[in-house]
Amino acid sequence: MTPDVTNQLTAGLLLLTLGSVLAILVVFVSLVVRCVRENREAGVPQSLTKATMGSSTRQTHPSAGFDSLCRWAAIKSSSLAAVQSALELHNPTPCAWSDGISKLSDQTLFISPPIHGWILLIGQGLPDPAEDVDECFRFVLKLSRTLGQVQFFSVNRAVNHHAWVRAGDGRVQRAYAWAGETLWNQGTITRAEIDLKLRCFAYAESATASAYSNKEPHHLNAYKVNLLAARWSIDPNAVDENVLPGISGELIYSRQH
Repeated sequence: MTPDVTNQLTAGLLLLTLGSVLAILVVFVSLVVRCVRENREAGVPQSLTKATMGSSTRQTHPSAGFDSLCRWAAIKSSSLAAVQSALELHNPTPCAWSDGISKLSDQTLFISPPIHGWILLIGQGLPDPAEDVDECFRFVLKLSRTLGQVQFFSVNRAVNHHAWVRAGDGRVQRAYAWAGETLWNQGTITRAEIDLKLRCFAYAESATASAYSNKEPHHLNAYKVNLLAARWSIDPNAVDENVLPGISGELIYSRQH
């Protein structure tokens, strides 16, 4: 084989290799663009917006408590003492946001300081609608009668259970809870739910398998609960960890009421 032929073969192989690499790169870029487009269409942003919390907040990495299972409430109030009194919190202890979140257990609850007019209650000590939706109803109404505007959110992304409630002056204005079936559907669907394309089924209405088994974000209400919270009040995942100290304590409402 002459040197010219050898050089031609080498050049051909190099061109073929380069072409393959370029083709793989084009496919990869196309997949990334498609993924970004689908997320935008689903109403799931690539990063949490600061607009919900104002310029003094920043996005933080969700703690373990917010990973797959979480419950929290938002109360329209600027009085930490009033919220603590209404909850009848046991063994209250001042603590930082990061400490309060990291030390949450089934018995403890963290009460945040006022954040733009809202106080957050965070912890698995809050009622789980999937276990007892009536208990959740009573809890929200009790707080609302005492404190006014109260919102409640629950999400278990492992099984896609989810719930959201908005109450004012002791009356439920909007509520939806799903745990394999619709447990609670009350009030007129809000503009925020419509904008986020949340799917709310009527009682005894069957949810299609694709509605909750498909991994695409726009088919999973559970992945939009935080987005709804941001529209209604505050998303806990968007709170600056350097906010003023809150209170950690034990909530035993379910044993008393």
